[in-house]
Amino acid sequence: MKIILLFPLAFILTSVNSCHKNELNHGENKVIRLDEKSARLVEADNTFGVELFQKIREESSEENLMVSPLSISIALAMAYNGADGATKTEMENVLKLNGLSADNINASYKMFIRALQSLDEEVALEIANAIFYAEGFSVKKSFVSVNEATYGAEISELNFGSPTAVESINNWVAEKTHDKIQTIIDQLNPMDRMVLLNAVYFYGTWTNKFDEQGTHNLPFHKTDGTTKQVPMMSKLENLPYTSNNLFSAIKMPYGNGQYNMVVLLPALENNSQDVIDELSSANWESWMKNFEMTERVRVTMPRFKYAFKTELNKVLQIMGMQNAFNPDAADFSGITDDELFISSAIHKSYIDVNETGTEAAAVTGMTFSTTSMGTEPPTVPFYVNKPFVYAIIEKDTGAILFIGEVKNPEYN
Repeated sequence: MKIILLFPLAFILTSVNSCHKNELNHGENKVIRLDEKSARLVEADNTFGVELFQKIREESSEENLMVSPLSISIALAMAYNGADGATKTEMENVLKLNGLSADNINASYKMFIRALQSLDEEVALEIANAIFYAEGFSVKKSFVSVNEATYGAEISELNFGSPTAVESINNWVAEKTHDKIQTIIDQLNPMDRMVLLNAVYFYGTWTNKFDEQGTHNLPFHKTDGTTKQVPMMSKLENLPYTSNNLFSAIKMPYGNGQYNMVVLLPALENNSQDVIDELSSANWESWMKNFEMTERVRVTMPRFKYAFKTELNKVLQIMGMQNAFNPDAADFSGITDDELFISSAIHKSYIDVNETGTEAAAVTGMTFSTTSMGTEPPTVPFYVNKPFVYAIIEKDTGAILFIGEVKNPEYN
């Protein structure tokens, strides 16, 4: 089974519909209004996130995967503040930041991060950043200052030669992800000088929960043609729904409706890879505009829980960010006068989707090293019994926070 999880990264702050108050009854919602530069940043992040997800799907043999474009983009934006020359240009190209100045990028992210975390009192969305550097390593004040002021980065100097350094870094990860991700690094090598981290944590309860008494073991048809029995949740709800030749899809709201999970169920003759192949920022934006509120949608879908880990070095280099990982070519002179390169870029994620709601977390860690889901009335069936694509999004902007794929739903 394939599932694509997309958490929208962008916020388009225009007026919001009343969110069908007869459905949600949560009062007036907050909205985010983006200026031109911030809107361009959101578009850039979604474009980067979709391309990154496609590349990771190509490289990974895991049945179920999920990444957080939001987490990765923020971590790279922090590193970007220390890049120069060809390294900086390559990062701009990969992150689709062309035409935006560093000041534009930082100001837009600062607003974006604040808005995301205060949008819905019934949904927890926490974003944290940190920079840990080795004792005696000279880090430029300008790099530290901009990441503290813009991203709220916690700055800590550690003895990288002590085992407690790894423990301190992993403790930060566990704390910021509410223990859903326990570690991001296993060791620090003698040439390692800095570890840059981003963590994103999400907890949202469905606006209308699934009834646990309605969950039953039902068949799920895997990509390889085999079938397995999995716990299938079920509920009848009025939901935004769309369908085309490629897939049918629903949006299921959390809390007051600002955040939604988008589930993309491939059409009968298609599979989830067909949907992934058609993913693009333009297609995603077009698809999101085609949803219409539909009465009595019978949602039947598996609950699932899994973790995923991927190394980003190879994927980012394939996308064009090569110099940053090359000890002989990297230019991070905005961080230090020492020769520095990214020796490791790790991304870990966790997702739990059940009758109550969704809990998700992601961490991106970059190590810098030196070189020296009827009857009557009719219902709309939405029976997720084969690989599918899903996303969690912010309603107004369609920003992608997480993107994942599930071929084999499990809930252990």
